[in-house]
Amino acid sequence: MSITTNVSKSIHEKRWMALALICTAQFIVIMDTSIIGVALPAIKNDLRYSQNGLQWIFNAYVVFFGGILLLGGRLSDLFGARKIFMTGFAILAAASLLAGLAWSPEVLNTGRALQGLGSALIAPSAMTLLMTTFTDPKELGKAFGLWGASAAAGGSAGVFLGGVITEWMDWRWVFFINIPIALIVLAFCKNYFAAGKRSAGKIDWWGAVLATGSLTLLVYAIVSAESAGWASLQTTGLLMLSVFMFIFFLASQKRKQSPLLPLHIFKTPNLSSGNIVMALMAASWMPLWFFLNLYLQQILQFTAFNSGLALLPMTITIMIIMVGYTGKLVGRFGFKANLVAGLLSLAASALLFSTVSTNGSFLVSVLPASLLGAIGMSLAYIPATMAAMSAVKPEETGLASGIVNTSYQIGSAIGLALVAVLASHVTKTSVANAVAETEALNDGFKIAFLGAAALAGLGLLIAILKIKRPK
Repeated sequence: MSITTNVSKSIHEKRWMALALICTAQFIVIMDTSIIGVALPAIKNDLRYSQNGLQWIFNAYVVFFGGILLLGGRLSDLFGARKIFMTGFAILAAASLLAGLAWSPEVLNTGRALQGLGSALIAPSAMTLLMTTFTDPKELGKAFGLWGASAAAGGSAGVFLGGVITEWMDWRWVFFINIPIALIVLAFCKNYFAAGKRSAGKIDWWGAVLATGSLTLLVYAIVSAESAGWASLQTTGLLMLSVFMFIFFLASQKRKQSPLLPLHIFKTPNLSSGNIVMALMAASWMPLWFFLNLYLQQILQFTAFNSGLALLPMTITIMIIMVGYTGKLVGRFGFKANLVAGLLSLAASALLFSTVSTNGSFLVSVLPASLLGAIGMSLAYIPATMAAMSAVKPEETGLASGIVNTSYQIGSAIGLALVAVLASHVTKTSVANAVAETEALNDGFKIAFLGAAALAGLGLLIAILKIKRPK
């Protein structure tokens, strides 16, 4: 028996330990989005963020995560999943150290952007490792179930840990906590994953720069429009540059032999409409989540720990429904019916939140609407993914999956940017009209929730009209 065969056999025998590392990767990528929500007011006070500037703590992460995700998948194919997986965790650890040590908003935003870069390498390579580690269909199904559960667990744990850390330690530890986890993963990777082979092919670096640059400029133009003015030279110039970069990106993808985004795939039925729905769903969910965190602490005056507890019913509901019931409901009613029901619930949740007041309470103002939103996301997320991939060719599933994940991250960034600018404008207008500060903030939050409801409603309309049931 050859040395290579012995190594392969040893790796196969350790596949369930390998799965633990893969699930850890999924856990930490999702946790890095949810863990900072409760810490936002503390970060704002310590680093002197503006109210509108707080969104960059989310958007710096999701812009780079979404903008580089397709490149991460390509690098994984070319250089081997294990190498890119480990590179991603090394970047994540270094970025988390920088974010935790941040002494200004600019430094923290840079750390968050680099965290997004690390996650963009981790996520697609983890999926490849999962597919190559488990070759038996029954084991693969079980592995996928545990992988999905780890995402839901990451969301729940992030909310709770964010509250505990911010209340009893220091907000900086919401970033430092990634470092020991990353080091443990790096220490065991070579024992549990095969090295993989390097494949022939070219990397579309230019495409990656154009795509990420276009998205970054778009978000920055929207965020800065409130202070610069929508008709200002800065805003119009940035928007035009973003559009030109995106056009050049599409043109470059048509000419290249190994494009980052092969455009022919969008001829697949449901793929385009499914990704638009996914982006709109994310554009609604992220502002709802973001402003709910602020409402709990800045209006209801909850402590960081109590805010984390207040959000736990929401995240636990998502975990229970997604893991235990969504698959069964899709099997019985189909993905379109569940998608429509989920988006309807999400829109209704945001509408309920748009009625919040400065003298609200958890039981009346937060719990019912948050549970309705949790039900909406639980019913809509997996069906939206299934709708987008329902007619994809087997050999293009990896590419299609990357596009869906990218749509979610881009939708999150653009949706939060648009809604935050709207909320900031309403708050400033209220202040100018001699409205008390707390009431003015609440006016901004109410319009933010209303904007989130409109985005979910638009996604619902497209799902009804454009998503087709498979024959």
